[in-house]
Order: sequence, then C-alpha cells, then structure tokens
Amino acid sequence: MRRKDKEILDNQLIERILNEAEVIRLSMVNGNEPYLVAMNYVYSAGSLYMHSAKEGRKIEVLKKNCKVAFQTEIDVKIVLKEQSCSCGTRYMSVFGKGTAFLIEEEEEKKQALNAIMVKYTGRLPFDYPVNSLKNTLIIKVQIESITGKKSGY
Repeated sequence: MRRKDKEILDNQLIERILNEAEVIRLSMVNGNEPYLVAMNYVYSAGSLYMHSAKEGRKIEVLKKNCKVAFQTEIDVKIVLKEQSCSCGTRYMSVFGKGTAFLIEEEEEKKQALNAIMVKYTGRLPFDYPVNSLKNTLIIKVQIESITGKKSGY
C-alpha cells in the first residue's frame, strides 16, 4: 500500500468492516475480461458467503476460474471543502483475494442462508421452500489475503 498512514493493520477493525458492510463487490476473470458483481453477503470464520442462482454468467465464470478479488466499505462520506481539489472521501474499506467454492449440499446451504438472513434481518428461524433451496447455490470465498484502508479518521 502506497499510503502507509491509511493502512488498517488491526484485524479486529478489518473484521468489523466485513461484518458491518452490506454489499460486497466480487471481481472475477472471464478469460482475459474482468467481471464484477455487487452482492449481499455474510462474513464468517475467515470466509465470505453469498447466495446465487445455480445458473448465470457469474457461475459460468467461477466454474472456469475460481480465483476472485473482493472489496467493501463502511462509513462513506464525501468531505466538501471551499478550495477546489481539497475535497475528499471519508471511509474504511477492505480489499482481499481468495478462492471461490460452489456449495450445493443442502445443510451447508441452509447454514449459510441462515447466517445471511440473520445479518440482514436480525432474527431466526427461517424456513426455505424446497424449490427455492434446490435452485440456490452458495458461493463461499475462502479469504487468502486481505488489507484494510481508511481515510478521514
């Protein structure tokens, strides 16, 4: 990282960002073309979990190349100043790389879906219609490297 003064070295703060952020951007490579999607997710025990349909471009790309990058942020605020070129953005963000695994086993899917639902709704339990569960795939990204960056703090 070029700006060491903005680097987040505290792993607890990095995990806080991963737990509080609502959307993650997942970057993949399709041949020699980049592909990026924004997704809801949950962070748990060193991995990210996202739900998806079993078909579509994202799944096709991941089946060919399971290496991914991801990025998310919290507390984003534009900081305006009177002098031009002195404005900025306040934020805390994480960027990482990992390997994506496609999870189709029913119990593992339910566990991941429950964790996602608790994150966004704050409650349990959930019942999943058989057809919905059958047509759902979980993308698990095992994090291999991660960095944090903050500005305006």
